[in-house]
Amino acid sequence: MPTLDISPCTGRYHATPWGQQVNEGAVEWPPSPWRLLRALIATWHHKAGVEIPRDTLVSLIEALAGVAPEYALPPASSGHSRHYMPYIEGKKQKTTKVFDTFAHVQKGRPIRVRWPVELETEAKEALDLLATRMNYLGRAESLVEIEVSDQSFEPNAVPLADEAVPHKEEEVVRLLAPFGKDGYQAWRQGYLDSRETPQPEGRKKSKPRLRLPESLFEALHSETNDWKGAGWNRPPGSRWVYYRRPRPAFSIQPRARARPRENKNLHVAQFTIAGDVLPSIREALSVAERLHQALVKRSDGDPIFTGKDHDGTPLTGHRHAHIFCLPDSSGHRITEITVFAPAGFNAQAQEALESLRGLWGRGGHDLKAVLTFLGTREHAGNIAPVFQESKTWTSLTPFVATRHPKASGTGKPRLDASGLQIGSPEHDLRRLLELAGFPLPETIRPAKRYRHGTADCRWLQFMQERKSGEGLRAKNQFGKGFEIHFPEAVAGPLALGYGSHFGLGLFVPVKTNDFPSR
Repeated sequence: MPTLDISPCTGRYHATPWGQQVNEGAVEWPPSPWRLLRALIATWHHKAGVEIPRDTLVSLIEALAGVAPEYALPPASSGHSRHYMPYIEGKKQKTTKVFDTFAHVQKGRPIRVRWPVELETEAKEALDLLATRMNYLGRAESLVEIEVSDQSFEPNAVPLADEAVPHKEEEVVRLLAPFGKDGYQAWRQGYLDSRETPQPEGRKKSKPRLRLPESLFEALHSETNDWKGAGWNRPPGSRWVYYRRPRPAFSIQPRARARPRENKNLHVAQFTIAGDVLPSIREALSVAERLHQALVKRSDGDPIFTGKDHDGTPLTGHRHAHIFCLPDSSGHRITEITVFAPAGFNAQAQEALESLRGLWGRGGHDLKAVLTFLGTREHAGNIAPVFQESKTWTSLTPFVATRHPKASGTGKPRLDASGLQIGSPEHDLRRLLELAGFPLPETIRPAKRYRHGTADCRWLQFMQERKSGEGLRAKNQFGKGFEIHFPEAVAGPLALGYGSHFGLGLFVPVKTNDFPSR
């Protein structure tokens, strides 16, 4: 008996039942016999008309139409997406909401269809060829792979016998199916005879008559506009067949969420954010604080995010998470947030990162967050410029010194051997670079303004003080920008000074002065 295994390529099967509108949110499950036969015919017209003679195809279709197929339906759940489709009304373009409903099929479990009939050799070969060349079933987005199978199976969706009562674990669904060859001719003749009856006087003029196809094969070619225009509610030569299928047809099987494996080689996570109003790069400190709070909560206070051990003792060595906010190519709005942990993310931290979906927003504008990268530092240079190598680096966010400028009792600045005032922002920057293991810079020049893309503003316009936390900063000292030139290329990230774990004091390579655009 001919059997087809139908596997949705994307795991989704899209098909709207006959007699229902797409926005009703229903899925034709299983695929109706009428749909299957029309799909075989369409494949023949487009992809196999040369190899398969018309007579062979007609013989195959008539053989399959003469019996009701049986199905083995895999476990599936229903889902849908919503989007707006444009249309023209008069001279105005409007939109209407459309529901795209589908059945999500369990991976590795095909939809199996079997016709209880024996085929001639030529018809079998034709079915094999058509099945391998059919690439969609249902709507055009329902991509499938189909193959002919010789394995037996126990069906769970079969025609409902006359006067039969379905089991309590079953439900009844009607599917559109064709008449058999002889049944079609009997139905056609009966319809023609009924149309010869004279119309009663005074009855309104009926719609144009539909030219009935001569054969079942031609009936399966019927165009929707033709039979609907003639006032028909379903194609000529079709009938309803009632099937019983498992109840419920769609269900979600609960399963425990597997915790991620602990992999401390993962140092970098990147989120793409979206919202009605994206935050300005000048709010980087605030956005980083909100992300930090969300990750601390989701990880149950993991030290990699809190910066403290479970006894509350601060960690040393700056090995816990840094949060960097990166703007789009215009330099104005934050579109990417990178989390970097030199110590690596443990299993609990990884789960917190993967579960994050958004941040509360300021002014009522919440932000959505999508994890787009979770990997090693070596691969991070491909997704964020702060991890690349360069000789020259420039401030993306202001550097806020952690020490005070030193002066003598008379108010005269105290200078080091190079002539810099001890504790000044540039002196503090050099000190922190040395502590972080970077080579001694050749030059450090002030960058008077923030200039990236088309953005241009003063450093004073950036948020420069955390609302919470115990970080130390020099009092009465405002953040400044700098350009650092090293004698050799160094690898980032460079984030130094007060608030460096929350996006302040961040430098970017001058040679790549661009950012991921949305």
